[in-house]
Amino acid sequence: MDSENGGSDPRNGDKSPELTPPLGGAEKLKQIAEQLKSSGQHAKPVTPRELLGWFGAYRRGPLIVKNIRSALFNAKLATKPDFEGAWVDGLIELVPQVEAPRLETQESLSNADASGTAAGQITADPTYRIGKLRSANTPPMSVKPQQKITEAVTIMMANDFSQLPVMENEYKVNGIISWTTIGSRLALGVACSEVRECMVKAHEISADTSLFDAINEIVTNQYVLIRDSTNKISGIVTTSDLSLQFRQLAEPFLLLGEIENHIRGIIEKGKFTKAELQSSCDPDTDRTVNGAYDLNFGEYIRLLEDPKRWLQLNLKIDRKIFIVGLDKVRQIRNEVMHFDPDGVTDEELDSLRGFTGFLQRLQSVLPER
Repeated sequence: MDSENGGSDPRNGDKSPELTPPLGGAEKLKQIAEQLKSSGQHAKPVTPRELLGWFGAYRRGPLIVKNIRSALFNAKLATKPDFEGAWVDGLIELVPQVEAPRLETQESLSNADASGTAAGQITADPTYRIGKLRSANTPPMSVKPQQKITEAVTIMMANDFSQLPVMENEYKVNGIISWTTIGSRLALGVACSEVRECMVKAHEISADTSLFDAINEIVTNQYVLIRDSTNKISGIVTTSDLSLQFRQLAEPFLLLGEIENHIRGIIEKGKFTKAELQSSCDPDTDRTVNGAYDLNFGEYIRLLEDPKRWLQLNLKIDRKIFIVGLDKVRQIRNEVMHFDPDGVTDEELDSLRGFTGFLQRLQSVLPER
């Protein structure tokens, strides 16, 4: 199957020459641009994760996105689809700017730069699209209409599926079968020997659909099939996938909230005066501090890293190690509060869980004061 740009689909064994870039982010993009211009060939697709790695990053935060867009603009390149909106492990293609959709003109980019936007920055889509989910980019297992129902049941049981798409190919959906459709027919005595006899119309949405707009559809039907920009079924998102996604988004916030509550409780046990708490504030602020709840995370650290203040807590643990751990939490918190679309890494999540557990154990042995 040819891709939309006229070459063969790289996911199906593309044999086009690899345009391997040298080391370095901006330099890699310029090298690719030169190779594209001289050879006329398509560059080997990469993932947003790989592109980020060229710039020494692993998530699409605001600053790194700005830097990459500027480097792309200087190299006269763009990505298709846009690297910020694509699934982090999906494939994107580096193309000349003239081939990229929605690319602004030099004049509009210059105007944007004058108003504080980085040169080369395409207006980012702020919406969290369902196409960013892993499950929306994992082609689903399926059966054909003429297959025996026993085959479909076996596949569903073996994989713990609640539903199974009925498809002629990756583009044509005939319907879907589920335990509900099978069970209802059996209960009514309807013959159901082939898949076609138990299937119902499938529910589909575009990969560009807002995640929040898709929620009702998923909850109502227990699933949705996802069609990508090439009109191909790229994945299936179920209520289980949705629950997992929201857990991944919510857990860091919940852990950070618990950590902050523990830290405030520790500070309150120190019985610091208002003047002592005020002294930990940024000198440029005019906030009035009446208690630990008026401090921010950086001010917790500023207060507790003072050896004299630390002694007031009467904690029999090492101050420096505690502060190092707390500062790491602060750095993760800064990323989380910017709502990075790629979320926290497994390592960062483990750090939050570990520090939360440490504070829970510490709380259990602290004397009442």
